[in-house]
Amino acid sequence: MMERRTFLAAMAGSLLAAPLAAEAQQRPGVVRIGLLSYAASDSGSAARWKAFSEQLRELGYVEGQNVFFESRWGDEQVGRLRGLAAELIDAKVDILVTAASEAALAAKQATSSIPIVTATGADPVKLGIVASLARPGGNVTGVFSLSNELAGKRLEFLKQLIPRVTRVAVVRESDNRASALTLRDAESAARRLGLVVQGVGVRGPKELDAAFVAMKRALADAVMVLENTAFFADRRHIADLALMHRLPMSAQAKEYAEAGALFSYGTDYPDLFRRAAMYVDKILKGAKPANLPMEQPTKFELVINLKTAKALGLTIPPSLLQRADQVIE
Repeated sequence: MMERRTFLAAMAGSLLAAPLAAEAQQRPGVVRIGLLSYAASDSGSAARWKAFSEQLRELGYVEGQNVFFESRWGDEQVGRLRGLAAELIDAKVDILVTAASEAALAAKQATSSIPIVTATGADPVKLGIVASLARPGGNVTGVFSLSNELAGKRLEFLKQLIPRVTRVAVVRESDNRASALTLRDAESAARRLGLVVQGVGVRGPKELDAAFVAMKRALADAVMVLENTAFFADRRHIADLALMHRLPMSAQAKEYAEAGALFSYGTDYPDLFRRAAMYVDKILKGAKPANLPMEQPTKFELVINLKTAKALGLTIPPSLLQRADQVIE
């Protein structure tokens, strides 16, 4: 089953799943870490978890020796996360690490005693995951990706890139609480910029093709994909759809720009996963999640895809090219 899938064996530093975790339960002094991801297992998600495991190794936790991983993948389905969280608790993990707000919410609902470290997600206070950033107050702490706050900044970049833009379709997962929060922030920023935002709810990858047809018919000038982990594995298909419908596309993660989006602006996600590993180390050394302030991102990346710009007949302002952290040609 997908929830027991491990990372590809060929990938250096891959995380091991159920068999080794079961072995670890029989060995004293071995740390068992449960990994709960809302995403499907793909190379982009694996690269982020690889950064997590490499940082743990630098801190002295060697996979197969003193640490074992039990991983579960949500396959982009919110309804599966509670059951997967319960499986990890039954596996007697010492700590849970989550990727995406929906995974953190499921983990929190499943346990109030096992420490939970978040590696990504929207504002955890607004979502009710923690009491405050300075003093989380429960069993959850970690880092988050500012996905909702950065939506406005991406709209600003879009307006600078294409001044004629007035209507922006915002693709979000219909059942995702974090994306609803981000959409509200995008709507607020759009009013300030003189833009009209059209929320487009999608319940899964199968609805993406029809969604792009609908937004084109609604006369959208551009499209912004919210940082939904549910769409991450389909980023290349989404970028192809945007290009086919002549819709300049922006996203938060640089992997979207690498897949063909016009540009991305957002958090350095591998850095967030490395910082999550540091939280794990602190907790395993005795720190209480309730007393560990949550951290916001400190590294942001603007990636512009010139190849896509040329295909759309767009000229990127030199000022933005100079500001870009990466230009894809």
